[in-house]
Amino acid sequence: MYDLVIRGGTVVDGTGGSSMVADVAVEGDRIVAVGTDLGAGREEIDARGKIVTPGFVDVHTHYDGQATWDQEMAPSSWHGVTTVVMGNCGVGFAPARPDRHDWLIGLMEGVEDIPGTALAEGMSWEWETFPEYMDALEKLPRTIDVACHVPHGAVRAYVLGDREQPGAVPTAEDIAEMSRIVEEGVRAGALGFSTSRTVIHKSIDGEVVPGTTATAEELIEIGRAMGRVGYGVFEMASDLNREWNEFDWMGKLSRETGLPVTFAALQSIAKELPLDEQIETMRAENAKGANIVAQIALRGNGIIMAWRGTVHPFRFRPSWRAIEGLSWEEQKAKLLDPAFKAQLLSEDNDFSEAPQDIMGLLMVVAGGWTMQFEMDEDFDYEPGADASIAARSAAAGVDPAEYAYDLLCRDDAAGFTYLPILNYADGNLDFLEALQDSDDTVNSLSDGGAHCGTICDAASPTFMLQHWVRDRKRGGRVPLERAIKRQCRDTALLYGLEDRGLVAPGYLADLNVIDMEAIKLGKPWLAFDLPAGGKRLLQKADGYVATVKSGVVTFRDGEAQGAYPGGVIRGPQRVELAMAAE
Repeated sequence: MYDLVIRGGTVVDGTGGSSMVADVAVEGDRIVAVGTDLGAGREEIDARGKIVTPGFVDVHTHYDGQATWDQEMAPSSWHGVTTVVMGNCGVGFAPARPDRHDWLIGLMEGVEDIPGTALAEGMSWEWETFPEYMDALEKLPRTIDVACHVPHGAVRAYVLGDREQPGAVPTAEDIAEMSRIVEEGVRAGALGFSTSRTVIHKSIDGEVVPGTTATAEELIEIGRAMGRVGYGVFEMASDLNREWNEFDWMGKLSRETGLPVTFAALQSIAKELPLDEQIETMRAENAKGANIVAQIALRGNGIIMAWRGTVHPFRFRPSWRAIEGLSWEEQKAKLLDPAFKAQLLSEDNDFSEAPQDIMGLLMVVAGGWTMQFEMDEDFDYEPGADASIAARSAAAGVDPAEYAYDLLCRDDAAGFTYLPILNYADGNLDFLEALQDSDDTVNSLSDGGAHCGTICDAASPTFMLQHWVRDRKRGGRVPLERAIKRQCRDTALLYGLEDRGLVAPGYLADLNVIDMEAIKLGKPWLAFDLPAGGKRLLQKADGYVATVKSGVVTFRDGEAQGAYPGGVIRGPQRVELAMAAE
């Protein structure tokens, strides 16, 4: 008798090949048989009329702090994700000297919009070195597996100490020590190294992140550290300024070490290179023997704006400034007061204290009504121009600022508006169609665990199924089999996780049972459930019948089962094919 049998589902196995109706049998933490009329299981899940997929592998998250205190690992675990890679974009919490804890928290808070108070209260700092951080992670079982990058910001701060300032130039000795620390981290099990080189990423004090001013020589030498170990992914977010010649050094590093380099490929106002040129230049390097992989998001990277969120269109108006220090109940009473509303709407924005290098973005936030959208109950994350605040306010005969104000005041002042600041320059997602059929791109950039007050893209796997596979109306769709391969096998293999991402004997029993007719993103909401009452945007979904991690059912019908079979991944994971049980 098997430990678990998932009975009669349509198996979409992660290879990209045709689906088939079959049973899936599990013993321990492994799949042992896939076929028809398999024997009984001690536990069975009826999957008739449903699809059975591998667990989703999300390679771009920021759970570095949350993973030290949270077993459920929401919201990613609510959306079929069974493996995450964190420590992206050069931010994380190891290595960490005791006198740099606050600095690292401020860096993460500024870059990833994770409340610093939550991080300060939630983390116990049982580590100093990166290997000690990995050991600390192992003390807490979770619903999912976690894997790590060694983050550039933490490494630089550890080595340079107080010398780590914007524009700091490390000595040759500094670079050698950084390289040693990265090698130590990878040998301890990190799956790669990450850095950030974009002006959008700043500490809570407004300083650019350490990697922004790093030289190609520094980055290549750190990459060589992974080359000495023999594995590891070099991950980067960058503005791709032409003078930096990023693809030149990425290509050299990949060819020299034989390792993959991956970067965030986006339509972005911060990037000098248009997306088409990013992909074209990457492919020119790959044609010369490099292995550079573009990480792509599946929808517009959008700010969800709310009165209690991190940002909203009226935050630069004097009347808002006058109440932003009040309690929420006091703020809400003001916001719902018609006299206060009239006063605020009569005012101009005051950008005098705003960062000048992102002024264009701030002006769109504060009044780009053609680019902001009303979030309906059944909101389409590929909205047309007729769904913009500009269009709907005109149809209603109302000033767009007043229309937006009223939207935010819905549901007892808990309303939302949506501003896709990246990946939506064309007003549609057509440009992503070809990229989702390319072997040199991976589905990524969910930022799970981050941007707590502005973004909720940890739901990306659900969006992929609902929008790209089933419901998209404004362009082509993605075949189910391809979508599953991209979110499971392709992401796993990029990081050397060969033991997952397929439904086949010998592979980890990380599985989802999904009702494709019912799959649907829920309405986002702001929760205040992080340590110290920190806020975060959350979003659930209908349609997940069950999620299985390492052979254990962790979620049924969207409800956590109190099981925590997930662990810490250390290094690449190989697979030994098992014989199908009789």
